Amino acid sequence: MFQIGKTIVSEEIIEKNFLCNLSACKGQCCIDGDAGAPLEKEEIQILEDIYPKVKPFLRQKGIDAIEAQGTYITTDFGDYETPLIDGADCAYVIFDKKGTALCAIEEAYNQGEVTWKKPVSCHLYPIRIKDFTEFSAVNYDRWEICDDACSLGKELQVPIYKFVKEALIRKFGEDWYMELEKVAETYK
Repeated sequence: MFQIGKTIVSEEIIEKNFLCNLSACKGQCCIDGDAGAPLEKEEIQILEDIYPKVKPFLRQKGIDAIEAQGTYITTDFGDYETPLIDGADCAYVIFDKKGTALCAIEEAYNQGEVTWKKPVSCHLYPIRIKDFTEFSAVNYDRWEICDDACSLGKELQVPIYKFVKEALIRKFGEDWYMELEKVAETYK
């Protein structure tokens, strides 16, 4: 572990490789699991605001789940998450013609309908952030459904921190990312 500002960062994000391989996994991370995508407090209002523009991109099951549960849910621990369809798929998931799970929010973004790409937790994956009172922990989240992404990242030599560069800058800023790059260079 090492520290950058008010973050404690796992060395694994420098050591391990990762490159999403959607053709292999079909976006399983959006449809497996027992919880929705973690949301930051600021993101819940964004979801409320953009829902009318995202709704045309959603499938009916997603619309039904969102209209029944809301654009986000609050967990028993007071955290915010995207709602799920029948306890599985993220309510915002859609599928392409090949059956690959995609994000309706990101599709709306790609088509210029909204200016927000998707929840930062999704953008950062496989990195997960845990906020504490004095600092945030930046960790690699291992999940067997991402084995193909690990293999492809290793083959192409793409460290996790480079794969999620845009998301890390979005979350922590350009200066933070430049510090991370310096650490990564001296780490080798």
